[in-house]
Amino acid sequence: MTLIAPTSPFLIDLCHGLRPDFQWGAATSAAQIEGASATDGKGPSIWDRFCADPGRINDGSNIDIACDHYNRFESDVALIAGLGLDAYRFSIAWPRVQPTGEGPWNEAGFAFYDRLIDALLEAGIRPHVTLYHWDLPLALHLRIGGWTSPGIVPLFADYAREVAHRFGDRVASIATLNEPWCVATLGYETAQFAPGQTSRATAALVSHHLMMAHGAAIKAMRGVCKTPLGVVLNHTPAFAAEPLEADRRAARIDDGLNVRWYMDPIFRGSYPADILEYLGADAPTVVPEDLALIQQPLDFLGVNFYTRNFISTQQPPKVAPGKQGFTDMGWEIYPEALTQHLVRISREYSPPPIFITENGMANADHVVGGRVPDQERIHYLSEHLAAMARAVDLGVDVRGYFYWSLFDNFEWNSGYTKRFGLFHVDYATQTRLAKDSAHWYRNFIADFKSRRTQPLAR
Repeated sequence: MTLIAPTSPFLIDLCHGLRPDFQWGAATSAAQIEGASATDGKGPSIWDRFCADPGRINDGSNIDIACDHYNRFESDVALIAGLGLDAYRFSIAWPRVQPTGEGPWNEAGFAFYDRLIDALLEAGIRPHVTLYHWDLPLALHLRIGGWTSPGIVPLFADYAREVAHRFGDRVASIATLNEPWCVATLGYETAQFAPGQTSRATAALVSHHLMMAHGAAIKAMRGVCKTPLGVVLNHTPAFAAEPLEADRRAARIDDGLNVRWYMDPIFRGSYPADILEYLGADAPTVVPEDLALIQQPLDFLGVNFYTRNFISTQQPPKVAPGKQGFTDMGWEIYPEALTQHLVRISREYSPPPIFITENGMANADHVVGGRVPDQERIHYLSEHLAAMARAVDLGVDVRGYFYWSLFDNFEWNSGYTKRFGLFHVDYATQTRLAKDSAHWYRNFIADFKSRRTQPLAR
C-alpha cells in the first residue's frame, strides 16, 4: 500500500488567496528529456558537442536518448493529465526545427511539436512554450560564435517569429529565454555548461546579446500573434552571512550579477551602474538603441527559484546553516527567501504577472517495494508553496506554479546522477513511476480545486 502524506489543511487554507484561475503545472526542457538527438532531420546542438567532450559530464553520459520523450510523448501527456495539472511548460529545440539556426525550417521537427501541443490541448492542459532552453544549434556556434556574436540577434528573432506564427494561437504563453544567467555565466565564464568557455568578458558580452535577442524576439512575435509573451529568469537571492560591511558588499555584487543585471535592462532600461563598475573593462559596450530593444513590454515574468546564495567573505567562509537541510545538489533549503524575493521584486520593479516557472529539488531517490518514498521532496514542495502563498497575501501577483521537473532527466553537467522528477525514470527501460511526491502534488491540486469555490472554515 502506498502511504502518502495527507495535504495539510493549513496549506490549503493558506493557498485560498490564490486566484481561481491559478495554474498548477510541471516543467521540462527539450534537451533534457526528448532524446532522438539525430532523428527526423534534427541538427546537433552545443550540448551534443559538449557531451562528446571527455570529462565534461560527470557520469560520461549524453542526450542521445534521455527520457525518449520524442517517441513517448503521448503516454507522457497522459501522465501529466493524471496529475490533474492545468499546464505544462516545455521548450522547443531550435536545432530540431531549424537544424543550422538559419535557413530552411525542418517540417518534421515542427510536426513533433504540433502533435505534442494537440495532445496537451485534447487533455485539457495549457501548453507553455520556451524558445531557448540552452540547446543552441551547433552550426551557429561554429559559424558565427553563437551568443558571442551580435549576428545571432536577428536569427533568434526569425526563429521566434516562426514559432509564434505556427503555434501562437494554440499555446498559453511563449517565453523567449530560460535562465540567461546560466547560459552566460556557466557556459562562457565557468565552463560548467556548453559551450564550455572561461572568460568573464565573453560571458558579459553573451549576456548582453541574450538580452538583445530577447527584446528582438518579443518585438518580432508581437507582429504575428496575441499570445502572452515573457521571459524566464533564475533568481537566487543573495544573503550576507554576517552583518559585516564586506559581506554586505559582496552580497550586493552577487545580487547585481544574478538578479539586477537581467531585471534592470528589461524593466528600467539600463544595466546596474555598480555592476558595470565592478566588471570594468569586461563590461560589454552598450548603446541606447540596445537598451530600447531590450525594454519591450512583457505580459508575464517567469521566476525560477531553488535556493539562496549565502555570501561570506570570511576565511574560512561561513557556511549556510541549512536548518531545513540541503538538496542532493548541495543547495540549501530556504523557502523564506522565496517569499522575501517575490515581495522585493514586486515592489522594486512592478513587473507584470509572475509565474513560478521552476521550483523543485534533487533528491537521492530510490525505488523501494514498488514506490519512491521521497518525503523530503514533499516537504520541500509544501514549504515552497506556502512561501509562494504568503507572498501572494502580501500583494504579489502570482498566476501559476510549475514544479521542476516532471521527470528525472539529464541534469546537464551532472548527467543522470541527479533526480528532480515527480516521476522516477528507469533509464534502461524508460519506465516511469510516480513518486510519492507526485501523488501528494496530485492530491494537493485536487483538494485546492475542490475547496477554492467553498467557504473555508476559520
